[in-house]
Amino acid sequence: MNHLSSSRIGSTQYPYPVRAAAYVRMSTEHQQYSTENQAAALFLYAQQRNIEIVRTYADEGKSGLRLDGRHALKNLLEDIETGAADYSTILVYDVSRWGRFQDPDESASYEIRCKHAGVSVQYCAEQFVNDDSPVSSIIKSVKRTMAGEYSRELSVKVFAGQARLIERGYRQEGTAGFGLRQQFVDHTWAPKALLTRGEHKSIQTDRIILIPGPEEEVAIIGDIYRAFVEEGRSEQEIAGMLNQRGITTDLGRAWTRGTVHQVLINEKYIGNNVWNHGSFKLKNQRVRNSPEQWVRADGAFEPIVNKTLFNAAQAIIQSRSYRLSDEEMLDALRQLYLQQGSLSGLVIDEAENCPSSSAYLSRFGSLLRCYTLIGYTPDRDFSYIEINRGLREQYPHLVEETIEHIRSLGGRVTTDPENGLLTINEEFTVSLVLSRCRMTQAGSSRWIIRFDTGLFPDITVAVRMSPDGTQTLDYYLLPAIDMTVAKLTLAQQNEAGLEIYRFDSLEPLFVLARRTSLREMLS
Repeated sequence: MNHLSSSRIGSTQYPYPVRAAAYVRMSTEHQQYSTENQAAALFLYAQQRNIEIVRTYADEGKSGLRLDGRHALKNLLEDIETGAADYSTILVYDVSRWGRFQDPDESASYEIRCKHAGVSVQYCAEQFVNDDSPVSSIIKSVKRTMAGEYSRELSVKVFAGQARLIERGYRQEGTAGFGLRQQFVDHTWAPKALLTRGEHKSIQTDRIILIPGPEEEVAIIGDIYRAFVEEGRSEQEIAGMLNQRGITTDLGRAWTRGTVHQVLINEKYIGNNVWNHGSFKLKNQRVRNSPEQWVRADGAFEPIVNKTLFNAAQAIIQSRSYRLSDEEMLDALRQLYLQQGSLSGLVIDEAENCPSSSAYLSRFGSLLRCYTLIGYTPDRDFSYIEINRGLREQYPHLVEETIEHIRSLGGRVTTDPENGLLTINEEFTVSLVLSRCRMTQAGSSRWIIRFDTGLFPDITVAVRMSPDGTQTLDYYLLPAIDMTVAKLTLAQQNEAGLEIYRFDSLEPLFVLARRTSLREMLS
């Protein structure tokens, strides 16, 4: 039986026509749920219940991870909240059509905004009635969490797959660059056709590698390196020389200090395949990753620059910043900010009288820290990057202090060097987790605890951190036997079933680990 039929339990047959709007979204990862299919299902649902669809809002091919770019949903909410809506209910295919947000509260907020404006929401493909009953509320909460978890798991799988391809020597993203070309190869690495700019592979099993480009372009790349290393010319001088010769970049543009600098620092010219310089996972803000997070395969391609020459160029670039003190580097960045009004890695690299962005990264650890030191606040909030970095620095100290305290009580602790799992007294295992505080759009605090289902620790110790990541708020000792989910979201105040695991210190863990001597037992 069609699950949209009028025999559905709890469905309503209206005695008079009810005006409705339909909202449909085709997610990029769920092409089979096209907007046309959703619209057809909603029409059938409406037809069986005496509902008239007077408007349709459609977001074509839009990811459900963020509201950005979903103009139809924005228009729907605006129409409802400004009183422009000429309908009393909204038909949506299922709960996940609002979005696959990592914070399930964000998905719920859009439904709540509709209801507050007096417009009800009906989920036409769900097996429950959206009647605000406790059962429907629980089901929606579970489905919103599952929708977000699906996106997270998909992101992890996609990243792992991309990383494996990089390590095998395949090109994953971006243009080839001046002096190089992209080539199709099949699964046996047999060469096929060259990939021209704007073209994409059409066969799933085909891969892309980099090969040397035309001889004249390869020679120009060599000229750039020799002019920089052997003649001592700056990037700006080299750009001027190339432009005078009428040579353009691979994009057909004039050379600049920044484009020359990128040629001088990119490892693809010595045959290395390096990926994950930046992250944009789950549609969060793009961040610049530290070198230890890069995925690489050295010697994957045929080099067109001698490695010794390349290393000499890197040494020159790094030495330029070493001649400046920290304050001098920051002052140069401060002056650039006053001139430009904003900062980015590209803006820094294009500036003639300023060290490169890679030099700031090497000296100060991150561009964000440099921005903070000169009083510049980017339009986007990247504070979580520094908080995460701080948590990574705190974590080893927490583990070390915990181990030392257990041993001082007579307990025995061993640490698995590969995964950090603690085994206490050969009796039970413990996983320590630092949980960053995340703020919802409504201003509420949330802490997400992910359980390592691969290690199966007997107890997960979740340490809730303050919003700035500098202070410990409390501890949750979560036994595996009672935790049946892969992820747990904690609020400021939680239900009694969770609060029984909350403690102000790690003393309960130390009690479990403490060993009492025979003399103490007999006294």
